[in-house]
Amino acid sequence: MSNFNNEKPFFRLQHVTMDGPTKREALWKKNKATLWYYKSPKKQYKEPLFLIYSLVNQPFILDLLPGASMIESFVNNGYDVYLLDFGIPGYEDKDITVDEYIVDYIQNAVRRCLRHASAKEVSIIGYCLGGTFAAVYAAIADEPIRNLILDVTPIDFSELNQYDQLMKDFRNGDLQVDEIIDAYGIIPALFMKAGVRMITSPVYYSRYLALLNKHEDEKYVQKWHRFNDWAEGHIPFAGAALKQLINDFVRENKLVKGKIKIKGSPVHLENITANLLVISAKDDKLVPQSQTYPIMNLVSSKDKTYKLVSGGHTSMSFKDGGLPEPLDEWLPKRSTRLK
Repeated sequence: MSNFNNEKPFFRLQHVTMDGPTKREALWKKNKATLWYYKSPKKQYKEPLFLIYSLVNQPFILDLLPGASMIESFVNNGYDVYLLDFGIPGYEDKDITVDEYIVDYIQNAVRRCLRHASAKEVSIIGYCLGGTFAAVYAAIADEPIRNLILDVTPIDFSELNQYDQLMKDFRNGDLQVDEIIDAYGIIPALFMKAGVRMITSPVYYSRYLALLNKHEDEKYVQKWHRFNDWAEGHIPFAGAALKQLINDFVRENKLVKGKIKIKGSPVHLENITANLLVISAKDDKLVPQSQTYPIMNLVSSKDKTYKLVSGGHTSMSFKDGGLPEPLDEWLPKRSTRLK
């Protein structure tokens, strides 16, 4: 490990931040993270949308192309949008913990969002692991959350059927990963990519068949390449945070057991009272329904909805310039219209 500093560039190669088509401005920064603000040209709702993306990929999948952009659909339908982009960590970020991501990044960014929007409440949308963090934050938040939307979000790790024996060894203590993570400090993007491929193959390769079948459709090919840039663009992961996720969330399943603490504050999902929408995908191999649904029985929300959509982990369809289908009716009914 004496020459580890010479290996640092390995973690930085081929990571290019890609801007989307929707106009935005940087509102707040912390370390590598940026809070982006997307102003709606025709604002119709008081509550801003605060988006939390995963730590595994860059969030430009949310603003892919004109006509195929979740963020574009939000702003065009009257919502101001704030996106917390965690950025691409370097080796110097190896000691960032889940606690810091929740409090120092998410909570501080939400407060900045509320001040900037002059809003009394906020609607939070978390995607994949970003949704896990959103649920943890919502359980300890002092800030008023009106709506909480969790899209393909892992919550309950009691069942990991695709690797039963691996998880049995892991939970019994026969398989240890802490020393490996400590040796690297920050987990290389290639390792994160390999882990995702291991779970999703052969589904992962189906997109190449789709490209072959539609290679004469220029718009489809453009969208495919943009999506492929995202799918191939895994980023490094802070070692301290990964150890917490593996040991506390996956191995011990402490989140659903109410045994997680964030900077000393106990995380009880029953503290969540916001209007809740949980979205799962039928063919999602990365985050199956068994990991997403249990939160429905753990929160105290009186208004809670579970939607199962067709497609895989990144599926989201749009209706003629409207909101993404799982949200098209649900979100406007639970947002406060401007007079």
